[in-house]
Amino acid sequence: MTNIAICAPATPITREQAAALEALVAAEFPAHRVTFHEQCFAQAGHFAGDDLVRLSALLDCANDPAVDAVWFAKGGYGSNRIAEAAVAQMNSHARAKSYVGFSDCGYLLAALYRNGIGQSVHGSMPVSARSEGGREALRRVLRWFEGNTSGVEPSLDGATPAAAFNLITLAMISGTPLMPDLSGHVLMVEEVSEHLYAIDRLFFHLSGVLPRLKGLRLGSVTNIPENYVEFGQNEEEIAQYWCARAGIPYLGRAEIGHTSANKVVPFGLASPPQHH
Repeated sequence: MTNIAICAPATPITREQAAALEALVAAEFPAHRVTFHEQCFAQAGHFAGDDLVRLSALLDCANDPAVDAVWFAKGGYGSNRIAEAAVAQMNSHARAKSYVGFSDCGYLLAALYRNGIGQSVHGSMPVSARSEGGREALRRVLRWFEGNTSGVEPSLDGATPAAAFNLITLAMISGTPLMPDLSGHVLMVEEVSEHLYAIDRLFFHLSGVLPRLKGLRLGSVTNIPENYVEFGQNEEEIAQYWCARAGIPYLGRAEIGHTSANKVVPFGLASPPQHH
């Protein structure tokens, strides 16, 4: 039995979304048990409860010796506000867990990775359980919890450390106490709902602050708003341009992003889930 605790470090989910995941797990993954922290349904303005409520729930899940893995319920802005305090208060039990999420939850994955706490994993989140495409993305994560790596990003070779982030999240992390050392890594980046000029601006910033990477892969860039004037380069041309300027090898595309094709990317060297 894999005990998976679910909390919402940023924005809330609905009870219907939680029930959809519980039904999927019960029907197809009887070796897993998912438990939603009541905090997932709290609301304080934009957030799933205020900062202290969200921090306390995350620590409840991370520090519980009976829990094998922590799955973040949903992205949406907010996990950065509690990430530094969270890693400072995690105990030895927290260090034996996997932590799964992406998008805004990249703030937490970064902080955990920087501090050597457990296994940070880019993967889809329970909020997606109500659509068939979303369920397929969640099955990849649930299989990964079983030790089945069929849903892992196919370019991972097991010999080169990797990390995956939303572009704007990574740009915001750089230069802060959350930023891990990505030297020698293959970095995968994706984005959603940003203009192409904003994608270019994010790459400009990151190209000046990233360490010597093994290379960069570009995931999906989706829901690009139309600008009043065409930018003149598409997302891949932008990535290639800034990689060339920064001396970063551009390695092609990655199957990550805000789509149902989103693949699993364990940070560091790919390894099976850490369960005690």
